[in-house]
Amino acid sequence: MSDNSYLKDLILLRNDPSKVETIRAAAERGELDALYAMGLICAEGRGVSVDLAQAHYWLSLAIERGDRDAVRLREIVGSQMSDEEYAVAKRLRAAGTLGMLSSDRRH
Repeated sequence: MSDNSYLKDLILLRNDPSKVETIRAAAERGELDALYAMGLICAEGRGVSVDLAQAHYWLSLAIERGDRDAVRLREIVGSQMSDEEYAVAKRLRAAGTLGMLSSDRRH
């Protein structure tokens, strides 16, 4: 893991919406820790509404970049997803963008 403090910030600040945009920007740049952190944020609703489809999306990106911890979290998220949420996650992954959903940007 890099020296970025994304995960430490999430541990210290359980539900802090002010952290989300910084972490999202880093994730969009492909920073591995930020990808995992965005998956965790979306899975647990840390500063955003819970969104399992987006959690699955971010964790999939982290896995593709070699994050082995993301595999287990994605399995947990996947086990909680409805068929509809899984279909949305697949569409997000296929599109390669989060523009299809905006629910987390309301916070």
